[in-house]
Amino acid sequence: MINHYINKVLAVLILALFYVSCQKNDDNIVYSEGTNEYNNQWIYEQMKRYYYWNNEIPDNIDLSQFSKDYFSSLLSHQDRFSYAYHPSIPESMPSTLRSSFGMDISFILYEGNVYGVVLYVLSGSPAQNNGLKRGQLITTINNIPVSQTNYNTLYGAMGNADNVSFTIVEFTEETGFSQPVAKELTSYYTFLQAPLYNIISIDDKNIGYLQISHFDVGLAQTLRNIFNEFKSQNVNEVVLDLRYNGGGDVSSATALSILLAPNIDQDDLFITFKGNQNGGIINQSFKQSLEMNEATVSYNELRQSSLTLNRVFVLCGNNTASASEIIINNLKPYINVVTIGEQTRGKDMAGFSIEDNRAGQQGWVLFPVIYKLYNAYGKGDYSNGIVPDIELNELTNIELYPLGDKNEILLNKAINIILGNSGRNESDAVYVLSKSIQDNHEFIILPNLN
Repeated sequence: MINHYINKVLAVLILALFYVSCQKNDDNIVYSEGTNEYNNQWIYEQMKRYYYWNNEIPDNIDLSQFSKDYFSSLLSHQDRFSYAYHPSIPESMPSTLRSSFGMDISFILYEGNVYGVVLYVLSGSPAQNNGLKRGQLITTINNIPVSQTNYNTLYGAMGNADNVSFTIVEFTEETGFSQPVAKELTSYYTFLQAPLYNIISIDDKNIGYLQISHFDVGLAQTLRNIFNEFKSQNVNEVVLDLRYNGGGDVSSATALSILLAPNIDQDDLFITFKGNQNGGIINQSFKQSLEMNEATVSYNELRQSSLTLNRVFVLCGNNTASASEIIINNLKPYINVVTIGEQTRGKDMAGFSIEDNRAGQQGWVLFPVIYKLYNAYGKGDYSNGIVPDIELNELTNIELYPLGDKNEILLNKAINIILGNSGRNESDAVYVLSKSIQDNHEFIILPNLN
C-alpha cells in the first residue's frame, strides 16, 4: 500500500513538474501539428539561427497568429525583402505582373493623357502569345480608363489576378497613334528565358549586346556559347542589359563575371558573405562561387571563351537587383564598369530557402535575409541602390524601341560613348508617373553555405 501510494505521489509530482516547465518556456511546449503555434515556433527557431538581424527579433510575440503575419512581425525595419509562403496557401505566394502574365509596365503622362507603357514581354508568356510587345501603350485596364488617380490601384490589382484585359494603342513618330485594340490575358506559367543578344558593327567597333532577364540556375553554358560567338566576330565592346533583371542564381552571375573580367585568376576573391554570429564571414573566389551551384562548366572553360575587354557597359534601372547588382559591384575591382540608366534596387543581400518538412510534407518555406554582400575591395552596403555613372530615363520619349535596337535610348547612349559621340538628347515632354518595380521578393538564392 505504501509503495502504491508513493508511486501515485511521484506520478502526480512528475506531471506537475512537466506542466510547470511547459508554462515557463514556450520553446518546450509541444504544440499540435498543423496549428499556427506549431508552425510559428519552428519559424522563430529558424530565424533566431539564420536571420541576419536575429538579435533584433522580438520575444513573446503571439504564436497564434497566421504564420505569414507572424513571420512579418519578426523582421527588422531595415529588411525589405525577406518573405515566407506555404505551397498549399495560394494567397501566401508572392505574385506580380511578371510572374502572372510575363510582362511589366510603367505609367506616363503625355499631352494630358495617362498611359501604361509595356516595358518588356517574356518569350512564351500570356502577354507575348496575345500579341503584346514592348512600347505598346495601354489606355484601359479591365475596361477602366487609366488616370492619374487610379493607375497605382489598377497596377496593384493585376499582380494577383487570374485574368486581365487591356486596350492597346501604338505610337510612332511617322504614323502617330494607331487605332485601339482589345487584349485579353489569362495567367499561366512562363518558362525560363534565353538571353537576347546581337552584334552591332559600326566603324571599327564590334559591339556585343547581351540582355539577361534573370540569372537562372545553369546559365553558364549558354553564356559561354554567346561569348564564343562574340569572340568569333571580334567583339571588342560589350553592353550588358540588366535593367529588368531582378536577380537569381549567384553562380550564373559569377559565370558571366568570369567571361567579362580581364586578367583574373581562379583564386582571386570575388565575393564575401557576411552573416550573423552563427553564419560568420565566408570569402569565395571566382572558382568557388562558380562551383557553388554550377557543376557542368568549369572556370577554365569559361576563361577560354572570355574576351579581352577594358570596360563593360551595364544598362540598369530600379528593377536591376540582387545578382544583377553583384555584376556591377563585384566586377569593379577587376574592370571598368560604366553604368547607364537609373538607380538600382539596392538588394545587397542573399539567402537560401528554409523548408519545414517535419510532417513528411512541405510546410512553410522561409526566404530570410541571411548574408550581406561585399566585393574584393570590401565594398558593399548599397541598400539604397547603386547610382549609375550616367543617369538616363528610358521613358524620355513616348516611342519605346525594342531591346537591342541601336536606337533604344539607353543602348544608343552606350553606343555613342563607344564611338566618342555626344549622342542625342531629345524629349517628347513625357512625365513619368511611376517606375515599375517587379518581383519585389526576388533576391539571390544560395545553396546552404553552413
